[in-house]
Amino acid sequence: MRDLTRGPIFRHILAMAVPIAVGMLLQTMYYVVDLYFVARLGDAALAGVGAAGNLMFVVFALTQMLGVGTVALMSHAVGREDRPDANHVFNQSVALSAACALATLVGGYLVSPLYMRVIGADEATVAAGVTYLNWFIPGLALQFALVVMGSALRGTGIVKPTMVVQAFTVILNTILAPVLIAGWGTGHPLGVAGAALASSLAIAAGVALLAVYFQKLEHYVRFDRAQWRPQLSTWARMLNIGLPAGGEFGLMAVYAAVIYWIVRDFGAAAQAGFGIGLRVMQAIFLPAMAIAFAAAPIAGQNFGAKHYARVRETFRSAALASCAVMAALTIFCQWEAGLLIRAFTSDPPVLEVGAEYLKITSWNFVAVGLVFSASSLFQAMGNTWPSFASSASRLVLFVVPAILLSMTPGFRIVYVWYLSVATIAAQAILSLILLRREFRVRLVA
Repeated sequence: MRDLTRGPIFRHILAMAVPIAVGMLLQTMYYVVDLYFVARLGDAALAGVGAAGNLMFVVFALTQMLGVGTVALMSHAVGREDRPDANHVFNQSVALSAACALATLVGGYLVSPLYMRVIGADEATVAAGVTYLNWFIPGLALQFALVVMGSALRGTGIVKPTMVVQAFTVILNTILAPVLIAGWGTGHPLGVAGAALASSLAIAAGVALLAVYFQKLEHYVRFDRAQWRPQLSTWARMLNIGLPAGGEFGLMAVYAAVIYWIVRDFGAAAQAGFGIGLRVMQAIFLPAMAIAFAAAPIAGQNFGAKHYARVRETFRSAALASCAVMAALTIFCQWEAGLLIRAFTSDPPVLEVGAEYLKITSWNFVAVGLVFSASSLFQAMGNTWPSFASSASRLVLFVVPAILLSMTPGFRIVYVWYLSVATIAAQAILSLILLRREFRVRLVA
């Protein structure tokens, strides 16, 4: 356990954000590696895997629900120096993760064919997406165990073991991907099924390694089967904090699905370009997300210890660092967005859509940094409903106008990108207003 209620806030943020960023980058490499090899299979395969990957937002919404609730309650317990409650929360989160994994397996296999038929540009795209999901759903189910153990460590101020495990799994996925996708060394290429299988196997290895770490090396909290019996009162505490945060990721899935639906009339190349641009942009967001992920347990421990001045200072430091990093990335994307897309494709139509998407949407990077920073403080104070309201407002402002625009004569895809920039700016303003109100209500001596 690491005490985050003492010492310089900015130093704590840097000490935690760097390994978190490395870990998140490594996690993103699962999809980057898959995307790289799948791109060699053609536009239909690339569009299918990209569209199928949007279902990952739904699972990420559930893992975010579980992870945010775990981090918030555990950091509060650590701040109060209440080790028994921290151990109780951890073991209850393990039990809840098992229920979520089962729901993912059942729901994933039931929904994925219908989902792909709705948004796929053609039959080849639909087939590729369904095949990919059939092999990747087990990996998505295993994400819950991975998130619970990583979140428990983060709530106690420990982040390096998770990063090391993620590094190992990415190396394993990188080795398995060309073997399974392209048939290197085996002569039996599996195509998009191989991409999904490589990721699922790597995730399974990561779960096993973190479980061994908890059994052998973790001392502050431990697996305790006697505490795995569901305690609905504890689940309610976790879900009250986690559900709105998970809902935010769910709204992101709706946002991406709407865009896939709008651009499907422009063909598989347009969907593939958007898919690559979206994945690259998610990777670009990693520094701001890492800072936010670091700020949540820092502010959470100080909130639990009633060090309210340090909670405010955590937001100021996180917002400053996020905005600085995202401003630099905005400049880079304005200068050479196409460079990032060319790493995955040389197909001119795909490249054009992806580069244009990234260049225009880069104008919202600083606003995204502010949104992430505010969201981390809502999580730390145990009330994520304002953050959900902010995300929901952005979806309302985006979806209806985007659909109406798509029906107008002379519609161009870039209209949707500019609309996205405007709505994220509005979301950032609302997030700051709601956070200021939350400070006034909760940070009272």
